[in-house]
Amino acid sequence: MTESFRRDGEYENHGNPYQGGHQHASSPVDPQWPPPPAHQPTALQAEPFAAPRGRGKRTRGSVALLAAVAIVAAAVGGGTAYGFQELAGGGTVASAGTGTNVVPSSQRGTVAGVAKAVSPSIVEISAATNAGSSTGSGVIITGDGEIVTNNHVVSGASQVKVTTSDGKEYTAQVVGTDSSKDLALIKLDDAAGLKAATLGDSDGVQVGDEVVAIGSPEGLTGTVTSGIVSALDRDVTVSTEEGRQQPGGGWPFEFDGREFNGDTGSSTTTYKALQTDASLNPGNSGGALIDMNGDIIGINSAMYSAAGSSSDAGSVGLGFAIPVNTVKADLAELRAGATD
Repeated sequence: MTESFRRDGEYENHGNPYQGGHQHASSPVDPQWPPPPAHQPTALQAEPFAAPRGRGKRTRGSVALLAAVAIVAAAVGGGTAYGFQELAGGGTVASAGTGTNVVPSSQRGTVAGVAKAVSPSIVEISAATNAGSSTGSGVIITGDGEIVTNNHVVSGASQVKVTTSDGKEYTAQVVGTDSSKDLALIKLDDAAGLKAATLGDSDGVQVGDEVVAIGSPEGLTGTVTSGIVSALDRDVTVSTEEGRQQPGGGWPFEFDGREFNGDTGSSTTTYKALQTDASLNPGNSGGALIDMNGDIIGINSAMYSAAGSSSDAGSVGLGFAIPVNTVKADLAELRAGATD
C-alpha cells in the first residue's frame, strides 16, 4: 500500500510532525434532498389550442408553446442543481451533481485549478503504533473534521495526529474501520470550519479520464501528481492484519496472482479498484484521486513496486484507488463505529 512507515528513531525528526459546526452523530441520517422549485402555471401555458383565426394568432400560439417548454425545462434543471448536498451523520457531506462548482470555471480542467481547490481538503495523518509510526493521508468530508482514510494507515494506532494543509495540528480518534474494504473514518478533536471535499460518482469514470492525486508521500504534505485512469475494476488483494507495514514504505498487496511490497500474510481481502498512472508513493495512502471538476472519485490505497524491497520503491505508474462510491456506501457503518 502507499503509507510511509518508519520505525522509532529510523529517520531524523524534521521538526514537530504534529502541528496542531456540525454536531457529530454516531448513527446516520437518511439523505435529505431539498425539493425542486415548484412549477407554477403561467398565462402562456393556459392559452387554449383553439382553431387559429389568422396568421397572427398562430404565431402567438407557437411562441406560447415554446415558452411553456422552456419554463418546464428550467424547473427540471433547477431541481437537479440541488443534488449535491447529502445530509448524513453529524456533518454535511458534499456529493457531486449537476451544478457543482468545486473548481472555478476559468480553471476547470487544469491540474493547477484542481490542486488549488481541493488541497485544503487533504490532510497528513501520522499514526503511532507499538512498532513505530507511519504516515499517510486523508480526505476531509465534513466541516467538523470527519476524515476518510485507509484502514491500514491507522490500523493498530495508539495515537493519531493530523496536520491540515494550513499547518494546523489536531488529535484524532478512530471512529470506525472496515478492513475488508481497507477504509477507516477518523474524527478530529475540536475542529470546525474545515473545507470538506466533494464526493463524486465513480460509476461515471471512464478509462482515459484525466485525474489528479493529492497526498503526503514520505511526509511531503500536499504533493500533487496527475495522470489518467488506466483501467477499471481491478481486483486488488490486501492484508487485513495489523503490523504488516514494511520498513521504509509500502503496504503489501496482491495483484494478478503476484505479491508486491512484501508478504500479505494469511488474512486478506479483495476489492475492486480504479487503476491510475498518476504517481503514487509511500504516504499517498488514504489521499484523494480527483477528477478534473475537483470531485473525489477514489481513495488512493496501493502502488505497484517493481523494486526488490519497498524501501527502494517508487512509482512506476501503476497505482490503485478505492472507488468513492464504495466509500459512500460504507460511510453509515463507519460512522456507527464498525470495527470489521
